[in-house]
Amino acid sequence: MLTVLLSATLVLLGTAGGPTPKLRRAAPSQAIVVGDRVYVVDAGNGVGRQMRLASLPFDGLRHVFLTHHHSDHAADLVTLPLLAWASGLDAPIVIHGPPPIKRSVKAGLNANRFDIETRIADEGRSDLRDLVVVHEVRGDGIVLKDDRVTVTAARVEHPPIRDAYAYRFDGQGFSVVISGDTRPSENLVRLAKGADVLVHEVLILDDEDIVAALGKPKAHPLVDHVLGSHTRFRDVGRIAAESGVATLVLSHFVPGDATFDREAVLAEIRRSFAGEVIFGEDLMKLDLPRAGLPHH
Repeated sequence: MLTVLLSATLVLLGTAGGPTPKLRRAAPSQAIVVGDRVYVVDAGNGVGRQMRLASLPFDGLRHVFLTHHHSDHAADLVTLPLLAWASGLDAPIVIHGPPPIKRSVKAGLNANRFDIETRIADEGRSDLRDLVVVHEVRGDGIVLKDDRVTVTAARVEHPPIRDAYAYRFDGQGFSVVISGDTRPSENLVRLAKGADVLVHEVLILDDEDIVAALGKPKAHPLVDHVLGSHTRFRDVGRIAAESGVATLVLSHFVPGDATFDREAVLAEIRRSFAGEVIFGEDLMKLDLPRAGLPHH
């Protein structure tokens, strides 16, 4: 029996946080690509375009994982399968995520009913509604195990949303954790123990600068939410160190269009974390150890 080595890559499709379109960064999304198979985590607005810019194969898309039901993560949850299908995808695609994902996907497909039925009749396509499978994530544990990866979910803290999850991808020779939106979370630290790569969201400015960037008074509910449900850059190094990860990738920058002093941020992270630190950028690709698969 031989072992076939497949390339494995982490692609940052979009690295901004927040629901409004940004000038410098696309909406949040990541892809883990193993061989010709694509696993996408979160589907912010424009993710299909970002996949095309990253030269990722739409016909290789098999699984989409939603961390939580905020619009910056879910705006294209149905649009992505729709565009992949229009680009030639003719295989089942599974959408994983917390409730009410079944209702959301059903409503999205129904909203696109005219287009779907027109393309079935006019272009000879199979019915997208028969290809899309929805899997609800309702707690910590393994949510997918196939011949390329094992994906494990863990609930994180992103109030007021209770059903918010991080995902860990373990392949043959690599492990990647996507934090989703979260304030510092012990459950995330447990999930990420010993991983090669942790992609973690970040409040990239100090509190007073974030308040100024939001343009709201300090007592405004939006300010309370942003400061109370995300992770400050002063904390991410400690989280990475406690997790024992080799590489920390900063993404989901809040504010999404902020300019910041990278050296100052890095110096703060270095106070607690000695591993590799990467400031994520849209379309950045990180090669992972090759995945070994048995081949008879």
